[in-house]
Amino acid sequence: MSEKIKQPELANHDSSVLDLAFIMDCTGSMGSYIDNARNSIKMIVEEIISLEKSDVKLALIEYRDNPPQETTFETRVHDFTASIKQMKNWLEECQAQGGGDEPECVAEALHAALKLSWRENATKICILISDAPPHGINCPGDSFPNGSPNGIDPIQSVIKLAEKSITLYSIGCEPALIPYKEFFSSLAYRTGGQYIPLTNANLLAKVIIGGAVEEISLEKLMIEVQDEVEKKNREGVVDEKLLSEAVESRLKSKGVTTNQILLNNSNIEKASDSAIVYSKINDLKEMRKNFKPSFENNAVFNACSSDDLASFSIAPARKMKIEYSVGRSDVSYAQSERLVQKALNRSKK
Repeated sequence: MSEKIKQPELANHDSSVLDLAFIMDCTGSMGSYIDNARNSIKMIVEEIISLEKSDVKLALIEYRDNPPQETTFETRVHDFTASIKQMKNWLEECQAQGGGDEPECVAEALHAALKLSWRENATKICILISDAPPHGINCPGDSFPNGSPNGIDPIQSVIKLAEKSITLYSIGCEPALIPYKEFFSSLAYRTGGQYIPLTNANLLAKVIIGGAVEEISLEKLMIEVQDEVEKKNREGVVDEKLLSEAVESRLKSKGVTTNQILLNNSNIEKASDSAIVYSKINDLKEMRKNFKPSFENNAVFNACSSDDLASFSIAPARKMKIEYSVGRSDVSYAQSERLVQKALNRSKK
């Protein structure tokens, strides 16, 4: 018999339905993250249910690299299940190996997420856990410098995820991903999600729980947010900063509080201006013209090969105590920005 968490009775006024898909890099450098996900998955689901009375289903997309760099698989897809035991079995079979050049099959993995059996009434979250970029964004030594040999555009896939109300959380395994942080942040922002830096695999469970609980909290505000955005649009206001300010003001005036993932008891760094600019780019070719990886401020990256980077849990210059938690407070401006992105994406359906 499959091991399942007892789900609460659902009521329209207090229930939550959550589809949570893990998109996980399964190349050689990711062993500690896979192990942590496998060992923590039951606790992750139990805590989400405890906090939000959620009806949770889980999916897993494993990815490696394109041949000839990798010959095992590009992606391996496991569609949604309510069984924690099944999810744990998938993670047991997920082994960190291979990878070839530095870029991986991120494009194929994001495209595969579109084909999962998402429930219409669910809060829909993709958790992308990666330490390497996709092909085609100016990574040195990229075997496919123009992008996926399968012709899949990761930016187009993210646009489609956003239109399906699927929120992307990009968990960047640092320091390896630091040069590509703005790119991954732009993908998450496009969907109304966020980039979260991770320097220690042992923190993965807290990040996933925090992200899921925050998104459920925000999803409950979407009718109010869409109403405010439509109202401002009718008044001729289309600037996203002004829309975000209006949403923040309206929610705060009503005393709205939200769950928020916190880093050392402070809000996660909001998307930078450059990441927001990149989020408006609609295809990989245009991104390649505009985006350049930032290596100059990453001494660890410059000193080590990609294999060496896997042995680091945190860059020496940033070494400090790191703790993720969930707090509840007034809606933040950063959340209002993301809520506006969600509203604008849904208006395009």
